[in-house]
Amino acid sequence: MKAMLLREITSLKQNLSPLSFEEITEPKINEGEILLRITRCGVCHTELDEIEGRTPPPHLPVVLGHQVVGTLESSGKPLENRQQAVGLQRGQRVGVAWIASACGHCQYCLSGRENLCPEFKATGRDIDGGYAEYMKVRTDFVHPIPDSISDSEAAPLLCAGAVGYRALKLCNLQVGQSLGLMGFGGSNHLVLKAAKHIFPDSRIFVFSRNPQEREFALLLGAAWAGTIDEVPPEGLDAVIDTTPVWGPISEALKRLKPGGRLVINAIRKVEVDKEVLIKLDNPSQLWMEKEIKSVANVTRQDVREFMQLAAKANIKPEFQEYKLEDANQALFEMKQGKIRGAKVLRI
Repeated sequence: MKAMLLREITSLKQNLSPLSFEEITEPKINEGEILLRITRCGVCHTELDEIEGRTPPPHLPVVLGHQVVGTLESSGKPLENRQQAVGLQRGQRVGVAWIASACGHCQYCLSGRENLCPEFKATGRDIDGGYAEYMKVRTDFVHPIPDSISDSEAAPLLCAGAVGYRALKLCNLQVGQSLGLMGFGGSNHLVLKAAKHIFPDSRIFVFSRNPQEREFALLLGAAWAGTIDEVPPEGLDAVIDTTPVWGPISEALKRLKPGGRLVINAIRKVEVDKEVLIKLDNPSQLWMEKEIKSVANVTRQDVREFMQLAAKANIKPEFQEYKLEDANQALFEMKQGKIRGAKVLRI
């Protein structure tokens, strides 16, 4: 089968083609697994973190990609004492998200927080992912795709949408409260759509260094859009930060109301502007019971709840399609900040 392989940790500044287009062996499934014939795979900023070593894969080479949509090709014998996805049939459309597996018996799994499981495995990092024609995955970690959502629309919803939905839940936003979005790429543009459906009386304020993203946010219904360091018309009850740098954290804390919450939705931050943290001002940025919360991965429930919400509320991502062999181009454009919605590989 054809796949895009990551063979070494590298920087996109020096290497514009970190992935190689190769013919590799089709995966063989074991008990409790399915073989998926992939049709689409979303491109995520986390892939840049993997390639450049901020969240490195435990082994190389590896096939990246964790926003995977395809059809069930075959399945192995079910394992005893393991929950199986209900009603899966050959040829059915299913999706695979960042969470590839968890142990199922630790305190976190048993309390519905399998995203924190010490044995958590990530798709496209700990196991081969969706930058390929086929992949194998545990049967109980696939997700049916609603009929009203196309393959290309579904791919970004599985990660950018699902993790954005988790970030929105962690905000503890109440009806009518204000929400700020720092950065407006693949995830936050879906958060805006979801928030407008769940909290129709809340005003949403978008912060982005990119003027095209600010214009895009206004088109999608943001109440206001400005640069990262601009002052919005009112204080914010919650802010979701999806940027890869530290400066927006400092700015978000300035904009929060007393008791407000900042939710950081980024698996890693780069080191380039980390010194901003030592300049935080306690009275204006940390005092008055402001909170900082991080998002760690997603659960299966997050993914399945959001897919149903997307179908019900007709939440569709904006996306650009690329051929599988053009994955390096999509990643480089993402590195440069050339993002309008999401990027999707067509397999």
